[in-house]
Amino acid sequence: MGQNRQILLEHIKQPDQHTLAGYESRGGYAAVRKAIAMDPAALIEEVKKSGLRGRGGAGFPAGQKWSFVPRNTGKPTYIVCNADESEPGTFKDRLLLERNPHAVIEGMMIAAWAVQSHWMCVYIRGEYAYPYAQLKKAVNEAYAKGYLGDNIFGSGYSLHLVVHRGAGAYICGEETGLLESLEGKKGQPRLKPPYFPATMGLYYSPTVLNNVETYAAVPWIIANGADAYAAIGTEKSKGTKLVSASGHINKPGVYEVEMGYPFKRFLEEECGGMLEGRKLKAVIPGGSSVPILRAEDIEDATMDYEGWNKLGTFLGSGGVIVMDDSVDMVDAILNLAHFYAHESCGQCTPCREGGHWVEKIFQRMAVGDGLPGDLELLETICAQVAGHTICFLGDSLAMPVRSFTTKFKDEFRQRIADSGKGPLPKRERLNADFGGHH
Repeated sequence: MGQNRQILLEHIKQPDQHTLAGYESRGGYAAVRKAIAMDPAALIEEVKKSGLRGRGGAGFPAGQKWSFVPRNTGKPTYIVCNADESEPGTFKDRLLLERNPHAVIEGMMIAAWAVQSHWMCVYIRGEYAYPYAQLKKAVNEAYAKGYLGDNIFGSGYSLHLVVHRGAGAYICGEETGLLESLEGKKGQPRLKPPYFPATMGLYYSPTVLNNVETYAAVPWIIANGADAYAAIGTEKSKGTKLVSASGHINKPGVYEVEMGYPFKRFLEEECGGMLEGRKLKAVIPGGSSVPILRAEDIEDATMDYEGWNKLGTFLGSGGVIVMDDSVDMVDAILNLAHFYAHESCGQCTPCREGGHWVEKIFQRMAVGDGLPGDLELLETICAQVAGHTICFLGDSLAMPVRSFTTKFKDEFRQRIADSGKGPLPKRERLNADFGGHH
């Protein structure tokens, strides 16, 4: 396996890569010209053949998603880019939007031709002020050069792009919640079925909705061929993945790794090892909503969908949060429980009520007022939340709670046993290590 095969980040350090001139000088916009000369159905087959899976967290095959879009419905078809990167510990899309926005635009254009769409939208989280400014500049450049608008590249094909800012809600990262918000309504998820975006998406019309990183990978696939992309990675997890690494490591940042990359090697070589030489205690591999792993769980871990699944967790968004042996697990899960309770959209009772119940139990534990039976009570609540909500936010709360209290059960039991023995020593909070959320 090659070391950090660069596709998405190959030119990221070039100071002019965010400009149209810089992007074109390194082969930019050649792939979309090639795509427009192809039959749309053949284009979808090429993306299918590449094995590219959605990089937002779900990992659904991108080409297959495009193939679900019906033709000749009498309705317009829309292309939407999910740039509402709100998962704690995740910041890789931000880097692409700031330093390589034209790759995202070009990937969307290729998707548009594949499903014969004439209107595209990037939905970007409200807090991303600088990424928004960079993306808007790139869109304006593309319009000025005739790459967006009417009759692009003299092909007779018209394609327009709008950038829409969200108001800072985690739930709008869920695809149907995003679409509701984009239509000017409350950002609350829709029931699926019938509202699968491919058939009933934006304005209840056929819609392709992918993540920033997914679109950014498409130009390379079209330029170099599906086989070249499929040759990278593992049998079921193709290509490369952007990883946001944070926590107690010497070199936090965004890294690009081939799927199947050994995690321990990534931690030592790319991340520079543990901060101050401390001992590794735990890792969250895919953003804060996925189950946590103990240090001993990751001895042979590989960074791909199946590798993490085998260990009972998920690749998710690729937000790797590393914790050393100074971390208090009650504090850590309280931080996350507060986030998910706060970000519930309130539509489903189990999530709306259960999130705050969970947070209150951990708050009690944190200040030395835990009660016998609290762990059992938490499991009861999680069982009533997980799988009982319209979207995945309920599970995003339940999975970390269950994994923290199972993997580090002794720590939680000890905290409960110590309850009522006077004030606990003040412990350092972990806010800085969770992407700055709360």
